[in-house]
Amino acid sequence: MFGIGSGELLIIAVVALIVLGPERLPKAARFAGLWVRRARTQWHSVKAELERELEAEELKRSVQDAQRSIADVGTQLRDAQSKVRDEFDAVRRGAAELADEARRVPGTAAETEAQIAPSPADAPEMPALPPGAIAADPTTPPRVPQEAGDGAAR
Repeated sequence: MFGIGSGELLIIAVVALIVLGPERLPKAARFAGLWVRRARTQWHSVKAELERELEAEELKRSVQDAQRSIADVGTQLRDAQSKVRDEFDAVRRGAAELADEARRVPGTAAETEAQIAPSPADAPEMPALPPGAIAADPTTPPRVPQEAGDGAAR
């Protein structure tokens, strides 16, 4: 921790034994151990506090990033909404212009429809289906079931 090797510790122990003597050395060693333990505890406490503060700061940063991204999405949604509204207004104006133009054209819509749609009298006649007749495909003529007396092969 302090960069002290085992040889240096041995020299410190011999000097402490000479200076303090054999009676006071155990008491001094316990006292030094107590202070080293307190220093380590304090160091770990400060370290844990710094880590908690760093985690809290990181959490604040991530919350701010999330808020920014939400604000960006909100801005994009508002922009998209205004674009859609502008396009809708343009379509509405175009439809109104077409309606005005249609009103200016001579003739009514019923007359125009009558000219375009064929009358039912012009439609080709299809033979009526007898009871029990089944048409497999609407584009093909219906099949009529043959009765037993028609000379059909049995």
